[in-house]
Amino acid sequence: MDNLRFLLFVALGSLSILIWQAWEQDYGPKPELTAEQHIEDSPVVGLQADLPESPALSKGSGSIPSSEADQQTRIDERKKIRVITDVLRVEIDTLGGNVVLADLLQYPQNKDNPEKSIRLFDDNPDRLYFSQSGLITGEKNAPDHSASWNTVEDEYVLRDDQDSFDVPLTWVSKDGVVVNKVYTFSRGSYLIQQELNIKNDSTAVFLARQYSQLQRKDFKAEEKDSGFIRTYTGAVTFNDEDKYQKIDFDDMGTADLSLDVEGGWSAYIQHYFLSAWVPPPNETNHFYTKSLPDQRYVVGSYSSQFSVEPGQEKTVQAKLVVGPKVQRMLEKIAPELDLTVDYSHLTVIAKPIFWLLEKLHSYLGNWGWAIIGVTLVIKALFFKLSETSYRSMARMRKLTPKLKALRERFAEDKKKMNEEIMALYKREKVNPLGGCFPILVQIPVFISLYWVIIETVELRHAPFALWLNDLSARDPFFVLPILMGVTMFVQQRLNPTPVDPVQEKVMKWFPFMFTIFFLFFPSGLVLYWVVNNTLSIIQQAYITKQIERSDST
Repeated sequence: MDNLRFLLFVALGSLSILIWQAWEQDYGPKPELTAEQHIEDSPVVGLQADLPESPALSKGSGSIPSSEADQQTRIDERKKIRVITDVLRVEIDTLGGNVVLADLLQYPQNKDNPEKSIRLFDDNPDRLYFSQSGLITGEKNAPDHSASWNTVEDEYVLRDDQDSFDVPLTWVSKDGVVVNKVYTFSRGSYLIQQELNIKNDSTAVFLARQYSQLQRKDFKAEEKDSGFIRTYTGAVTFNDEDKYQKIDFDDMGTADLSLDVEGGWSAYIQHYFLSAWVPPPNETNHFYTKSLPDQRYVVGSYSSQFSVEPGQEKTVQAKLVVGPKVQRMLEKIAPELDLTVDYSHLTVIAKPIFWLLEKLHSYLGNWGWAIIGVTLVIKALFFKLSETSYRSMARMRKLTPKLKALRERFAEDKKKMNEEIMALYKREKVNPLGGCFPILVQIPVFISLYWVIIETVELRHAPFALWLNDLSARDPFFVLPILMGVTMFVQQRLNPTPVDPVQEKVMKWFPFMFTIFFLFFPSGLVLYWVVNNTLSIIQQAYITKQIERSDST
């Protein structure tokens, strides 16, 4: 067995899995939709159902609006607060005080149309995705995410002389409890700080819990994945006990998460982008998920119960992140939040590769050249292993005529043929598996680099050179996939020809098949394969000539 054949079969199996996943996602059975009743232009649906089921929230609590008249009154009073920074365009609905729309101004949906930004949060009924937060209590009326908040201004814009600004909202109960919700936005930041200040001017103790959650429908992301590439879209949570957990929409539809832990965070992630709520790190929080009608899903957390004595004040905080999955930004916000850049099970290998890619980019200033640099470094690290593999292949290539002769001679006696073949290997001191083991060691690194290229948002719309103006998109003229097919063909010519005629015919089609597959892959990934194959050809040709020269002398 030569290592190219082994690699080809591994790659074909991986591609088959990707194709099957793509088919299931696009054409597989979907959950049945129930009849949906919308309040026009309102993301607040199923008000009671989407509240967290806190132990402090008893049935019949005043915090749950029950009558249609009350609900209509709040809708009539509502308005949207427009907030604009240098990186975000946000709308906050006074009905609930929720962030219901978020445009990422630095990330256009399409490179050819930079004016239209990625919309992460959306109050479109078909693409509901927004954050909710507030207070819940079983003792008194409290401002949950369906309460009506008051505001002074309708628009807030970051001025040139500002580094940050606050967006205040106020809620007042009938018995004198005042709650101020303040969102703080900062220049160049996708982190929105939330602060709830409770002032108890009533005559009774105010008992409550702070909660924050994300609600969205199960819909395909606005930016489609490239070709056969499919990335995870769904909920994730993290805590020190259970670490990083994915909870997809099907899981949420089957069973609710219910977990008490200290610190942690909850999020929704998709290709390149995320939203996340981060409660205070040193407090015990209850994390939960909920499945709601109309394919709506909630992930969030609520705090332990706290009290505010009459005449006293208390402030509780939480962090909301709405933006790209930039690792250096996320790791500063919360522990392990950078894990939302999902490298699957190979994070321990992928992170150093990303670190190297990032370092090379800081010197070279071009992500394409950084990919080439990473390929060179990895190739250098595995030079000796590759050399062992190629030497084994070169020796196997020399034995091909003898192997064919033995197969023809003992075609009717399989046992005798295998004995003669093994005796030939022993005489020639050739290990038929010698080309495979070095490749096995390298495969996790290759797969990790694949995930790094796929998941790195910095590569999105990043130009390389000439016609390659977007490394996250396929090659518009298919030059790289064709070059990759050519390099695979050249590699085949350097390898021993399969003894089995049927296998030989099948192998001849592999370069063509893989060229077709890679037509739809991101050009950054194909660039890696072209460079890697080219370096392999140079190394293998050199070693083969060395062995042939030594045998002739």
